[in-house]
Amino acid sequence: MLDVALVRNHPDMVVEKIAQRGITLKLDEFLALDKQRRELLTKSEELKARRNKASEEIARLKKNKQDATAPIAAMKEVSDQIAGFDSQVREVEQKLHDWLLFVPNIPHATVPFGRSSEENREERRWGDPPSLGFTPKDHTDLGEALGILDFGRASKIAGARFALYTGIGARLERALINFMLDVQTKENGYTEVLPPFAVNSASLIGTGNLPKFAEDLFRLKVGEETRDLWMIPTAEVPVTNIYRDEILETSRLPISLCAYTPCFRSEAGSYGKDTRGLIRLHQFNKVELVKFALPETSYEQHERLTRDAETILQKLNLHYRVITLCTGDTGFSSAKTYDLEVWLPSQKGFREISSCSNFEAFQARRANIRFRPDGKGKVDFLHTLNGSGLAVGRTWLAIIENYQQKDGSVVIPEVLRPYLDGLEVIERVG
Repeated sequence: MLDVALVRNHPDMVVEKIAQRGITLKLDEFLALDKQRRELLTKSEELKARRNKASEEIARLKKNKQDATAPIAAMKEVSDQIAGFDSQVREVEQKLHDWLLFVPNIPHATVPFGRSSEENREERRWGDPPSLGFTPKDHTDLGEALGILDFGRASKIAGARFALYTGIGARLERALINFMLDVQTKENGYTEVLPPFAVNSASLIGTGNLPKFAEDLFRLKVGEETRDLWMIPTAEVPVTNIYRDEILETSRLPISLCAYTPCFRSEAGSYGKDTRGLIRLHQFNKVELVKFALPETSYEQHERLTRDAETILQKLNLHYRVITLCTGDTGFSSAKTYDLEVWLPSQKGFREISSCSNFEAFQARRANIRFRPDGKGKVDFLHTLNGSGLAVGRTWLAIIENYQQKDGSVVIPEVLRPYLDGLEVIERVG
């Protein structure tokens, strides 16, 4: 969330920056609550000063063995008033906190202004599209023809927007997970973690998923009891919350973690979009990269994290591009986001396969993740970053489409063959 002092001291700037996202922010409620809070604090501090003075008077009377009944009674009355004001302050502060939970992050100065994805800025491209020499099929047709992908039976099991991988299809998914984790841990310096796949509300609030995006999440219910447990939409949520309510020493930063998890999203409001294939499912696998960094180095770490995600695409020899999301397309919690988009021959275009974001202190303030400079002095909020390294299902489909052959077989990228017992080509069996 945004810093209360920032909104209070620079209201016009905050309104202007949020407007770049296409959102009209009205500060009337915030400013009224903030004014009420400061007035209550002033009254409370005045009473505390009176109480301190009365305490000194009571001590003097007792020392001189004089009657202190009247000032003791008066001090008790003042203490009760202080308790009342302090209670009101807490109530107002909670209202301020709740108001700020719905306000998005301020875009970084380098984020291009724009209203939609059409105005995102392309930064670079890597590689070239494959020269297939025939009309390419999409991954759904290829996967089903090869007997490695089955949407019909998945729908029978769980309904729409689920996938069933079989045989080498399932093994390829698992190979990709292991390959991605190996690259990030052995080459790029990440520490692997295996977090819970369900989280509480506090964790989702910390990353910005709640309360605004509750409709996009699956919540657990046991019998008639709704639990404070939600299936994770991404490993970003549990991994970022590893250090919730903690103070980290500067010497530990940056911390780089990676995790494989399944991800669960209700995709509310997305019906009619990408209903065919693996692009948009309720359940999918992902390897996530998460960093905790000092404020002064977080944008350097953002570039590094993005390059780490790109490494996977380069090793798989998949053509892709990097774009900077414009202000109107940047996610709620992010200050700046790079999207990696992989080339899909069947669509003759690029599709997102990773988003790499710097949230600055936005998530850390919500989750109360702080650091102590040089191990001493006043604590401050650190910066959090994350990116997909990569979305596994989308990588799977990119391989199937880009490595397809005219006869319907699929060549396996060389870097994955050691994970598949040396298998070089996926062919229809039986």
